[in-house]
Amino acid sequence: MKSRTKAVTDTAHGSTATATTHCDDLAKALEAFRDHGPLIERWGTELARRLGAGARLLVAGNGGSAAQAQHLTAELVGRYRDDRPPFSAVALHADTSSTTAIANDYGVQEVFARQTAAHGRPGDVLLLLSTSGASANLLAAADRAHRLGMTVWALTGRAPNPLQLGADDALCVDAPLGATVQELHLVAVHMLCEAFDQAVDRGEADHWTADTGADDRADADADTGDGPGGGGERRAEAERVARGRRGLDGRPDAGGGSGAGVRPGVDGRPSADGGSGADGRPGVDGRPGADGKPGVVGRLVGRARTVGRAAPGAPAAPRKGHT
Repeated sequence: MKSRTKAVTDTAHGSTATATTHCDDLAKALEAFRDHGPLIERWGTELARRLGAGARLLVAGNGGSAAQAQHLTAELVGRYRDDRPPFSAVALHADTSSTTAIANDYGVQEVFARQTAAHGRPGDVLLLLSTSGASANLLAAADRAHRLGMTVWALTGRAPNPLQLGADDALCVDAPLGATVQELHLVAVHMLCEAFDQAVDRGEADHWTADTGADDRADADADTGDGPGGGGERRAEAERVARGRRGLDGRPDAGGGSGAGVRPGVDGRPSADGGSGADGRPGVDGRPGADGKPGVVGRLVGRARTVGRAAPGAPAAPRKGHT
């Protein structure tokens, strides 16, 4: 009896030792991981600037890394801690119909590259997560992103690895086990969200602070009145145009104008001249036009009222439940 009890105790101690070893590995890797803090902060600030200027974040990974990627996009589209505006972030693997169709028609290597080509634009960011840093479908996506003028970031395991070398910037976790790498990738995701939110709070996500090109800077100058040529001219032109436009409810604006073409507003109301639009057609709310004919909605409503009605003198159609 004592021998059996000792064997059970040894087995339990062995399990505890294994679990403790896992924690020890994580703690050891975490100490070295702290050195990546400045890189993650830089990523968060840059991401806030780009997404604030209208760019998009695309994220991809395989297996557990796919879960980490989707975790990140959920935090950006939703919120991390405090409430803030949503930002555009897409986990490419989450569209199962696209991934399976692409894998079936073009091969597994293309599942992320083709979606990157579909959704990515110059100035967007592609973030790829891989414990090995050697997944062929992620490497293909990185190559496609570079061709499109996108920036590629990578979260990987130990360096050097192919994905690290193929990315513009990479955070490589120095840990021997894939499980530990993934756990620290989650830490990186949360730190990135923290840095992102802090940048948003500082105003880094404001459109005019993002250095995305001359067009954006010109728009910023127009809004503030600064810059060569002066924003005053643009504002004056905008005011002149606005005086000739109608409000969203179709009524004339403060300037009294009804807009070029005297078309009705979005609620279908007639323009200032009492007509129903330059072509005499009714508005979208179904009110009669100048010719007295009902509008689109009016016709649809009238048709709906007659559906199922029997013609005069015809036998009534049987109702459901009566034979």
